[in-house]
Amino acid sequence: MIDKLTSADIANNISMLRSYHKGPIIVVEGITDCRLYGKFVDKEDVRIMPAHSKDNVRRSVTEAWGMRNDRKVIGIIDADTDRMCGKKYNPPLFLSDKRDLESMIMSTGALEDVLTEYSDPEALAGFEKNHGRVRDVITKSAYPIGLLMFISSRDRLGLSFKNIDHSVFINRKTLDIDIRKMIDEIFSQSVNRGIGRKELVDRIYGEETPDDPWITVRGHDAVSVLVIGLNEIFGSYNSTGIKNGQMSGALRLAFGYDYFEETELYRDTVKWSVRNNFILWINHR
Repeated sequence: MIDKLTSADIANNISMLRSYHKGPIIVVEGITDCRLYGKFVDKEDVRIMPAHSKDNVRRSVTEAWGMRNDRKVIGIIDADTDRMCGKKYNPPLFLSDKRDLESMIMSTGALEDVLTEYSDPEALAGFEKNHGRVRDVITKSAYPIGLLMFISSRDRLGLSFKNIDHSVFINRKTLDIDIRKMIDEIFSQSVNRGIGRKELVDRIYGEETPDDPWITVRGHDAVSVLVIGLNEIFGSYNSTGIKNGQMSGALRLAFGYDYFEETELYRDTVKWSVRNNFILWINHR
């Protein structure tokens, strides 16, 4: 039923909520977004509503704001590849700082907090001595996957990135990525692939690297690389067998208000809410 909800359904839900809630409403893509942003609002004053898709957020907020004249509604969506494509949004729609929610979290000190909890200090120090900071290693290894997703979308290659087995192409000792093995893994589940492996490798290496690679890095891939590192290289006893979902939850828990206040998303939404005479976040009073 959830996947059948339309933007009109979400806009109607907003209107129904207005019968008893007069405060701000934040419309987000999914349940995990609700869990994260819910930590930073007074639940009596601010309501968070999942729209169950990016398009539903965009359309429902536009309708609530433009057609229903609701001036206390905002939408928060993942940037995905929009920044890479030069696509921009105006308030009351706001983008995640990085490619998606998990990328935004992992680019902050929340990653170090999770490593403090789940890594073996000596093993982690040894790994970083030989290979560099874990964050940099994760970024370097996850970046080509996100870049290939962008290339596939831009060039209409029709490649599938669902259910990728990262362990096939991520080295379990160094966390380095084997790009050719990555392409093989993606090809194995892609029905339409009107491009050869060599040409695809050339396109990956031919792309200009952005100043901030986290604009390109997909959070799911970064989490997968981190989980391989914890399970195989530098994890402590409490990280044995940890799964991606558990790690994503740990990262959300580690992402506290101090980290959130450092984001452009926070600053932009505060400016907008002040301009429109309402308060979104608990510490901004």
